[in-house]
Amino acid sequence: MTSLLPGMGAPIAAKPAAPAVTAMVTVTEKAAAKAKSILQAKGHPDGMLRVFVVGGGCSGYQYGMSIAPAAEAEDQVIMTETGVRVVIDRDSAPMISGAEIDYHEDLMKSGFTIYNPNATSSCACGSSFQTAGGGGTPRPCS
Repeated sequence: MTSLLPGMGAPIAAKPAAPAVTAMVTVTEKAAAKAKSILQAKGHPDGMLRVFVVGGGCSGYQYGMSIAPAAEAEDQVIMTETGVRVVIDRDSAPMISGAEIDYHEDLMKSGFTIYNPNATSSCACGSSFQTAGGGGTPRPCS
């Protein structure tokens, strides 16, 4: 037992954890159907759609997506109303919180689109963006 000095309370056992930022994203029915189709086709019917942000692109940050067979310790797993589970890492969460993931298909281009309320500007390709806080390292579009 540790002895305490007179007038002192118990020692602090651990530093409190920083508050987590909850990234809430929505997935449209079209995007959910496509995500489910891709997960099934790739042999991960119980997998999740990982959505992340990395530095780069012509505006400073760019979006990425991949299949996640499982979540990592600090990931946030969001079960959407459409039944698709979306995994977001803790560094990406503040940059895409409130975003909507959609799937667009036409003669010129098909793919997932992210409508992000945190993006203050984006490039014409729609794959890269900038936030009010800046950051990221812009690169030319390829």
